[in-house]
Amino acid sequence: MREENPPQMHQRPQPTEPALEASCTSQAPGPATGIQSVRCYSHGSHETDEEFDACWVTYFNKPDIDAWELRKGMNTLVGYDLVPEPMVIDAALRACRRLKDFANAVRIPVVVKDKAGPHKEIYPYVIQELRPTLNELGISTPEEVALTKYKPHR
Repeated sequence: MREENPPQMHQRPQPTEPALEASCTSQAPGPATGIQSVRCYSHGSHETDEEFDACWVTYFNKPDIDAWELRKGMNTLVGYDLVPEPMVIDAALRACRRLKDFANAVRIPVVVKDKAGPHKEIYPYVIQELRPTLNELGISTPEEVALTKYKPHR
C-alpha cells in the first residue's frame, strides 16, 4: 500500500482542506461506555524551513522512488502555499532523470513559474540557481521552447 505523504515529513495543511480544520475527530473506545469522541490538535512540534526542504530533498533522492511517488510528491509539494526551493526542484529533476521521465522534467519549471505567480523576481532566481542542473540534464525552460503562453490546467 502506498503512503499518502513522504515518509518522516510533518503534515502541513492541504489546500483542499478547510483552513480552520486544525483538529480531527476520531472515535476511540472508552473504558466502559463503548465509544467516546477524542480530539487531536495539530499544535505539536514545528519544523523549520531547512528541515522541510531537507525532507523533500531526501524524498526525491530515494534511489527506489517510482514514477507514482514522484508525481505524488510534486503534487503534494505544489499544493503548499510556497514556491519550492531550488535544491528541492533540483532533487525532483534528478529523480525525473533516474526514472527517464522527460515529460515531468519539462513540467516542473512550468509549475514553478506558475507557483511564483505575480512575484516576477522568484522565477528568474530559481532558473538561475537551476541553470547548471538544467544544462546537465538537457532540460529547456518554458521560454526556450516557446511555452510562454502555456497555462497549466487548473
